[in-house]
Amino acid sequence: MSPNIITEAGVSTRLNQWWSSTPFITSGVTIICAAIYLVCLLVGYDSYAEICFLPSAVASHFQVYRFYTSVLFHGSLLHVLFNMLTFVPLGTELERIMGSVRLLFLMFLLATTNAIFHLIVAFLVDYNPLYHVSYLVDECSIGFSGVIFSMIVIETSLSGVQYRSVFGLFNVPAKWYSFYAPVEFLPYSLLCLIIQQYLYLCIVRYAWILLILFQFLASNVSLLGHLSGILSGFAYTYGLFNYLLPGPSFYSSIEGLSMLSVCVRRPGFILCTGGTTYGQLPTHSNMSTPPRYRFHIYFYCFAVQESNESSS
Repeated sequence: MSPNIITEAGVSTRLNQWWSSTPFITSGVTIICAAIYLVCLLVGYDSYAEICFLPSAVASHFQVYRFYTSVLFHGSLLHVLFNMLTFVPLGTELERIMGSVRLLFLMFLLATTNAIFHLIVAFLVDYNPLYHVSYLVDECSIGFSGVIFSMIVIETSLSGVQYRSVFGLFNVPAKWYSFYAPVEFLPYSLLCLIIQQYLYLCIVRYAWILLILFQFLASNVSLLGHLSGILSGFAYTYGLFNYLLPGPSFYSSIEGLSMLSVCVRRPGFILCTGGTTYGQLPTHSNMSTPPRYRFHIYFYCFAVQESNESSS
């Protein structure tokens, strides 16, 4: 009698399964950011001062478009790669909870409020009579990291987890901590990527320690951009944005638009009621799931790097 032989799925199969399980908006944003970086690379575009978030330009010329262009552009391959590898599991979780249209609106809101917080803090520090710091208003920042920081805070709040494990060594309150492996842990992170079906077991994530830690571990990091993201995340979780959030009927009306019917019918599209047109994706992670799958661990590494330039 021949023995039963069990074979593990190959890396490409696992990656394909992982990507096919990614909801519509999360995968769409990932593709857009990657495509923008690739086009910039191919045409040799590096004039980030034209599209980055630059407080002085926003204030003097009312260039509000920078609120949104700055989050879609990235300064290097590692920057966009690790930002998106972090965003995919995080966005997937939130999209399953909120629905596709609601998540898209949330990211638009976070990009807006992050920029406003960034602008306010930069000018408050600039006009501070006790300790004048002028460079923040001329700091040119790009990258999706600010929105990611906001989403980290929001997902931590929605998941209900009170404590997070630091590499299994000790626990810290979830509201304090946001630690991702530095560059030295890259081989470990890549191993996690290969052996796991989802990017859940690579790095533990939360918010405040990460903000401080990467000011020492990486250069060209936008402290104010990340801080603004954290502030927006907490403002959302404490209900300060409730008056800006439309009700379920608004999202349902968007989903019912005939021009979006092709998108809504896609398997990865999640309705705001929590279901899908094909019923393929869950609406929330099961809280009875073993802790190793509830402690969502994201592949951040060097993703928090921002491109900071002085405006010319």
